[in-house]
Amino acid sequence: MNPNQEFHDQVKKNIENSGNDQDMQDLSRIWLRDTLKHCYSYNFSWMERPIIQYPQDIAAMHELIWQIKPDLIIETGVAHGGSLIFSASMLAMIEYCDAIESGKMLDPKHPTRRVLGIDIDIRDHNRTAIEAHPMSNRIDMIQGSSISSEIIAQAHEIASQYQRILVCLDSNHTHEHVLAELEAYAPLTSKGSYCVVFDTIVEDLPDNMFPDRPWGKGNNPKTAVWEYLKMHTDFEIDKQIDHKLLISVAPEGYLKRVR
Repeated sequence: MNPNQEFHDQVKKNIENSGNDQDMQDLSRIWLRDTLKHCYSYNFSWMERPIIQYPQDIAAMHELIWQIKPDLIIETGVAHGGSLIFSASMLAMIEYCDAIESGKMLDPKHPTRRVLGIDIDIRDHNRTAIEAHPMSNRIDMIQGSSISSEIIAQAHEIASQYQRILVCLDSNHTHEHVLAELEAYAPLTSKGSYCVVFDTIVEDLPDNMFPDRPWGKGNNPKTAVWEYLKMHTDFEIDKQIDHKLLISVAPEGYLKRVR
C-alpha cells in the first residue's frame, strides 16, 4: 500500500475510534467546561490579534479553508479581529501557493480572495488595529446587525461576485439570532463548503454558566442548528470533525453543504 494512503487510513481509523470512545468524549467535555471558567479561549492570538477561539477549532478551520480554497469567507462577529486576520492569512497562503504552481506573478496589493466581517459594533480600537495589520488589504468590514435586511442585502451583493464561499457565524448566540443568521447566510455557502456555527457548546454546559447572557440551555446556537436542519436538507453535520477534535466550542456546528 502507498505509505501516504496507509497513514491516511490510520488517521481515519483513529477518528472513528475517538467517536466511539464515550469516556474520552466525556472527559473532553469536562475539560472544556472547566477551562471556560478561566476564559481559556482568550489566551490565544493570530499574528498578534486576539482570536478568542480554542486551538482545536483554529486547526479545524485551517484544514477546511485549505481544503475548500474559498474565494470569500463571510464572518459574523468581529471582536478583536483575530479570526478575520486568520482567515485572511490563510487566503494569502492559498494565493501564494497558486502563484507558485501556475508560474504567475503574485500581486499582493490586489488580492482576489477576500474576507468579509460583519458586526453590530466594531469598536474603534479594534478597527484601527485590523486596518493597520498587513493582512488588512484583503479584509472588508460592515458595521450593523447581521440580521438586518440592509446588512444582509450588502453581504449578498458582495457574495454575488464570488464562486466559492465559506461562512462562519459567531456573533449573538441566542437561538432566534443564530437561526436568522442561518437563514440569511447559510444559502451563500457553496456546495462542498461549510457554514460553521460557533458556540454550539452552550447547549452542553450547565445553564448557570451564563447568568449575565441572554443565551443558555435550550436557547443557543445548537438549538438553532437543529431547527434549521429540520427545514433544510442541503446541509449535514460533519460528525467526523467533532470526533477528530473532541475539544471544540462548535460540536454539531460544522455544517457541510451537500446539495
